[in-house]
Amino acid sequence: MTAQRIVSFLPSATEMACALGLEDRLFGISHECDFPPSVRSKAVVVRSTLALEQMTQAEIDAAVSACLRESLSLYAVDEAAIRAIKPDLVLTQDLCQVCAPSGNEVVRLLNVLPAKPRVLYLTPKSLREIFDNLLELGDATGQTEKAASLKRAYEARLSELAAITKPLHRPRVFCMEWTDPIYCCGHWVPEMVRIAGGRDDLGRDGTDSVRIAWENVLDYRPEVLIVMPCGYGLQKSAELARSLFDRPGYAELPAASEGRVFAVDANAYFARPGPRVVEGAELLAHLIHPDVVRWSNPAAFQRITPS
Repeated sequence: MTAQRIVSFLPSATEMACALGLEDRLFGISHECDFPPSVRSKAVVVRSTLALEQMTQAEIDAAVSACLRESLSLYAVDEAAIRAIKPDLVLTQDLCQVCAPSGNEVVRLLNVLPAKPRVLYLTPKSLREIFDNLLELGDATGQTEKAASLKRAYEARLSELAAITKPLHRPRVFCMEWTDPIYCCGHWVPEMVRIAGGRDDLGRDGTDSVRIAWENVLDYRPEVLIVMPCGYGLQKSAELARSLFDRPGYAELPAASEGRVFAVDANAYFARPGPRVVEGAELLAHLIHPDVVRWSNPAAFQRITPS
């Protein structure tokens, strides 16, 4: 049966649904769902239990670690609102407990709903799996052909980009997913860097990002440093990138001395496994090879230099 009443716990799933023309079937979203902008009028049925806006990155890291250690939920699901919506499809994930409600919250939700919706877990760890999730959502909503068409178009853009960057020099790139403590990138981001014509040897392909020591960054001597803190847009990313100025040895990094430190809109192009990762790869290619790959949206990144 084709789903008609959808609740999305994931910003990336919301973006996928809208790309498939399903915005009118979205009846509930996460507080983090903000693209396309028109979805902001939808009912918010899940929120964070932490006051993240008032916390530093170190405080967020400590609070999240404590919650996970004590098996506490990071999200509050509005069960009454979802009962009223009567969804027949819930979009969520069990990849990262920090990113959205996962298994435990969904099980509790299903226990209180009189009619049990289908639950689609979108848990990609690579670009291919992101596009496979798009096909799964298309199948569940009667948009199989449109999903397949979008997948082909996205893959064609990435293949074209890879062909452009293949003969180019591959500089050392470091994508920083958190600044205090420092986290390397993970999952699909190292793959994006390769397609863009760089290499991130500190990244973790197809698996979780992890804390790394600043000394590891110094030893790696990145030629391009891209600050993409998970959960943030460009303005906050740029602010956090400037906090690196005080770290010992920062000024001696090739990326810093050559003016190749950038903050990016992580939410739009990197942190969320949705359609815009294709643009994210193209943005990376521009930052790594600006003379070869053009980019037209100045609001997507900012060069970070000491003022």
